Amino acid sequence: MKKFLIILTVVLLCFGVAACGSGSNSGSSSGSSSNSSSGSNSSLSSGGGGSSSSEAPEPVTITYWYWADNSDYSQVMQNIIKEFNETNGKGITVVGEEYPWNGGAYSEQLFTAKISGGGPDVAAFKLTATPLFTENDLLASLDDFVANWEFKNDIDENLYNVMKQAGGSDTMYVMPWNTQILYVYYRPSIFEKAGIGVPTTYEQFLEAIEKTTMDTNGDGVTDIYGFGMRGSTGGQEPWGSFIHARGGSFANLDSAESIQGMQDFVNVFKNGYAPPTAPTDGFNEIIANFKSGRTAMTIHHTGSSAGMVEVFGDDVSAFPFPAGVGQWTSMGDTNNVIFESAKNKEAAFEWVAYLAAGKGQEDWTIATGNVPVSKRVQAFDHFQDNRFMKASIESMHYAGIIPIRSTTTEWISSDWPNNIAAALLGKRTPEEVMKTLQEKLYR
Repeated sequence: MKKFLIILTVVLLCFGVAACGSGSNSGSSSGSSSNSSSGSNSSLSSGGGGSSSSEAPEPVTITYWYWADNSDYSQVMQNIIKEFNETNGKGITVVGEEYPWNGGAYSEQLFTAKISGGGPDVAAFKLTATPLFTENDLLASLDDFVANWEFKNDIDENLYNVMKQAGGSDTMYVMPWNTQILYVYYRPSIFEKAGIGVPTTYEQFLEAIEKTTMDTNGDGVTDIYGFGMRGSTGGQEPWGSFIHARGGSFANLDSAESIQGMQDFVNVFKNGYAPPTAPTDGFNEIIANFKSGRTAMTIHHTGSSAGMVEVFGDDVSAFPFPAGVGQWTSMGDTNNVIFESAKNKEAAFEWVAYLAAGKGQEDWTIATGNVPVSKRVQAFDHFQDNRFMKASIESMHYAGIIPIRSTTTEWISSDWPNNIAAALLGKRTPEEVMKTLQEKLYR
């Protein structure tokens, strides 16, 4: 029963901060593959560690499962595999096998294959699946590989910690690849009208919400709300930023600090700084409200940026959720794992390292619009000149995930939205709601 609940968690959590897959939640046809012969390249380009021998290396074949959101991304991955095979110089041939994401069924298919003794050596992976695989001893530890990797510091230490958190131990089983990070969208023209600048502290952020709530024509009716609040399913992620800004955390939702963050969230709604529909607003509503000019700010990731720019041009920008006592934002992920059954884990690590910090990282993140995990790649003008990417990158060192537990699915889908609605509508106090949320998540 426990393993079944965790599988359900895999499926549901992927509909949160960053929809499933590399950029969304669709996939391509099953079983397509690509491979090529090996060649030579420098360790920087390959992203791996160690030096190549003067003798011809022993040929090694690595099977890799992945999903791609569309045919263009599928071709990008096939090209990445081909280039790695031709340039790694270590006799490694990756055979890529593409399977559809299919609403999270990919993770179930992968688990079934591995528990039955089959499946790949390496696979694209979601953090939400980690407990299911680690409880069955299916994943290889990456600790020694990363510790000895020459490009270890090219990835923010926080990301390594998040990978460990997902597995519930000090061992790292998941290799970072690309991510989506929540930040605050805002309208510069509305900020200018309110006479404020971009908030750099949590207190300034709360003040900005108040000051950008406006009756623009003097008829006594609010025309612009300061904050597009997501009170329905999925809203636990932006909400978490309020909790942490007061020094609270998901580990102690009923602490005085967490309760204060909850009170701030309630006050935004109670004071009329968020639309009256906020208790039931989901993703579609907060984006529609922002695009229509009904809200001055809302929280999402780069997946919405193209649509925002299409509507507003230069009159839309972004900033990281500001720090208070603490600082946190939600991170969506697509990563890679090496399986314990892989016969050549050293070669497997060369491949996942290439995707994390080598040419594969460059090609994949530029093509898909996901946020790179490599600091070297983050520094490219392509990312630094993009105001939404820049806000994501600046948020990476404090981004995190909702705790992955057997209770998380129900907590996200039912416990959180129902209790938050009760608090926003004044039916329950913040203290009562936070105590319930703590009990439900950790029961």
